[in-house]
Amino acid sequence: MKWLVLLGLVAFSECIVKIPLRKVKTMRKSLSGKNILNNFLKEHAYRLSQISSRGSNLNFHPLRNIKDRLYVGNITIGTPPQEFQVIFDTGSSDLWVTSVFCTSPTCSTHVMFRHFDSSTFRPTKKTFSINYGSGRMKGVVVHDTVRIGDLVSTDQPFGLSVVELGFDGIPFDGVMGLNYPKLSFSGAIPIFDNLRNQGAISEPVFAFYLSKDEQEGSVVMFGGADHRYYKGELNWIPLIQAGDWSVHMDSISMKRKVIACSGGCKAVVDTGTSLIEGPRRLVNNIQKLIRAMPRGSEYYVSCSAVNTLPPIIFTIKGINYPVPAQAYILKDSRGHCYTTFKEDRLSPSTETWILGDVFLRRYFSVFDRGNDKIGLARAV
Repeated sequence: MKWLVLLGLVAFSECIVKIPLRKVKTMRKSLSGKNILNNFLKEHAYRLSQISSRGSNLNFHPLRNIKDRLYVGNITIGTPPQEFQVIFDTGSSDLWVTSVFCTSPTCSTHVMFRHFDSSTFRPTKKTFSINYGSGRMKGVVVHDTVRIGDLVSTDQPFGLSVVELGFDGIPFDGVMGLNYPKLSFSGAIPIFDNLRNQGAISEPVFAFYLSKDEQEGSVVMFGGADHRYYKGELNWIPLIQAGDWSVHMDSISMKRKVIACSGGCKAVVDTGTSLIEGPRRLVNNIQKLIRAMPRGSEYYVSCSAVNTLPPIIFTIKGINYPVPAQAYILKDSRGHCYTTFKEDRLSPSTETWILGDVFLRRYFSVFDRGNDKIGLARAV
């Protein structure tokens, strides 16, 4: 995960938990329309197996979008439960939230976990740290009960922050990593693995639908996928290797000309990254091709040119995934249009691209831990 400032045709689980994501234009926008969201999701509840809904477990939690880029959702920790807004992040593996131990100024703007109020809290002496794209944290590993809707992970190891840097002005309380265990910086078992081991999720699958507009409806699903959130069939892509949500990408093209990833490259499918990131030289080349001009840390184009700019096509396993200019050009708070391509400062020397929320708003994504593959389909 990075910040700039989330089964073949086999039958899915009897238990699909949906966490609806709410996208708002500003941080102060109220959570009105909650009943509309719940009604919408209930009307569209469906599982690929088409099994009876008897005994199914559906949870609905309104979430919000941060600066029209990131998606956060509610979880609770402790006994009695304390609520937090976290980023559901396929780019990392650790769960952590802000704590009363944190001494950084930004922590005072977040909800802090009060360990002394939880009867199920268990401390450890283990410490860890994580570096993200534009921020970092240090923390201590602890244990407590964590809930995602009706999913309950008991004695779940997670992190409590002691230091948070680079997260000023971002209204979130922590991160829920959904990547593989080997990428955990704390060495703790990720919550998805713990839920699976405890029998809360019978099918090791989760899926994301990220809203393209300002209306409610974004959702993360645990234990299955809802076909009404996408069009056509899911295209399944094997991971480069088990242990990381990375796939082989054939090329990136525009106007039938390859503009990046010539000869193939690595693509990370990352719900915790806002934009589309890649090597500096290739990103700069794309900015020139779409005639974007630098202004500070962003690249801007004339808003009148958006309708004339061509789509940029990401080809994966022989299938084209076009992203139109209306998706890769966003407006800032002043109404100016900026591009969503950004240099990936943490990538290795080999060519790697991060397909973040800009891409995932166009394509419904399914993460299959049982078969080590990702499914993509055009989002509705």
